[in-house]
Amino acid sequence: MTGARGTIGFIAPEVHSRTFGVVSTKSDVYSYGMMLLEMVGGRRNVKSVVENSSKKYFPDWIYDHFAQDEALKACDVTSETVEIARKMTLIGLWCVQVLPVYRPTITGVLEMFERSLDELGMPPKQNFCELVSEKISAVNSEILQRSSTL
Repeated sequence: MTGARGTIGFIAPEVHSRTFGVVSTKSDVYSYGMMLLEMVGGRRNVKSVVENSSKKYFPDWIYDHFAQDEALKACDVTSETVEIARKMTLIGLWCVQVLPVYRPTITGVLEMFERSLDELGMPPKQNFCELVSEKISAVNSEILQRSSTL
């Protein structure tokens, strides 16, 4: 790959920085998850309901408001489509995990769509800043271990 290409916001973190992992097919899963969240959320609708939503990472906003159904209300989801929207949101949140190791494969995503909503759990919320500092600490620890054995 000669450089990062694609729509900003849909590009997986590891494409921007190898700190987050290796670019793989799971990078495409991230993009797919962002697309699912955009389909459910349609940022135009969310921005009209929530102040400063453009200043917050979109998946974090959805994650924070999903449990109270606020995200679906803000996205104008009708009662007929609530179950589909909830399933798409949960799968999207799984797909946009910051670290690729926590994302499902595309086969796993397809299997999630076949499951009932009750079988899908809420993914862990990952924080960019915490993950970067953990990664830096791990790298520094590894460097110290190597230098002590030399």
